Amino acid sequence: MTAQIIDGKAFAAEVREKVAGHVSRLKQEHGITPGLAVVLVGEDPASQVYVRNKGKQTIEVGMSSFEHKLPAETSQEELLELLDRLNADPEIHGILVQLPLPSHVDEELVINRIDPDKDVDGFHISNVGRLATGQKSMVPCTPLGCLMMLRDQRGSLSGLDAVVIGRSNIVGKPMAQLLLGDSCTVTIAHSRTRDLPEVVRRADVVVAAVGRPGFVRGEWIKPGATVIDVGINRIEAPEKGTNEDGSVKTRLVGDVDFDGAVQIAGAITPVPGGVGPMTIACLLANTVTACCRANGLNEPEGLTA
Repeated sequence: MTAQIIDGKAFAAEVREKVAGHVSRLKQEHGITPGLAVVLVGEDPASQVYVRNKGKQTIEVGMSSFEHKLPAETSQEELLELLDRLNADPEIHGILVQLPLPSHVDEELVINRIDPDKDVDGFHISNVGRLATGQKSMVPCTPLGCLMMLRDQRGSLSGLDAVVIGRSNIVGKPMAQLLLGDSCTVTIAHSRTRDLPEVVRRADVVVAAVGRPGFVRGEWIKPGATVIDVGINRIEAPEKGTNEDGSVKTRLVGDVDFDGAVQIAGAITPVPGGVGPMTIACLLANTVTACCRANGLNEPEGLTA
């Protein structure tokens, strides 16, 4: 058996199309344009690429994009003052501070300064608590994207045995809460879990977010299981040759041994092209959700947890 490959790129395009439709209706029926503010402190190359892509996709779906690019030496107090202004701005419905921040800035303090209702990353402690207690919250983008793909692939998740490998605040823990919300039986495993292969073998759904290339072996997978690989790891690829500076070229791989798992699983996300494209798509979805909530309108169907 060869698993179905879950095309995250195509799925993300569908989500963006839904978002664009909701944005158009908000404009036409209510005269409201959802607005997303992204704050970048410093000149980290990867962060610059992420922010540029977020801004581009925000505009493409018809939303307003507000970018605030600050020098690395920006003080913590200046950053907090900017967030206070964005919190008070009625044209801005979503606020995202690109991480990591410079070492002199307290990330937790900054994240928790964002209005929880505008916290489209879902990292504010209030949103973490709301999600954990089953209340309406802003949900972290990557877990939300994983949930959307699982629902599309499996239909109802009720009663399924799910294993989340990884216990991070960004992916592992919120992913487990979302699966519980859909009535899965959930185990949070990690690199120190005893007899991890046996834990994984009983799972109908496996979400791997441990940050180790090829950590989850193919033979661990239950036949027919759905595997969501959140890992993005760069490893050397001698078969691709060398760069101009003589260094070995690299390639991206996930946390799952894809070649082994694809022979056993029922469906699996590839890396790249799986979960990755869903993250920005869900950021846009969260911004529309935040806009609807702020204006007392019904939430967009199919774009929330």
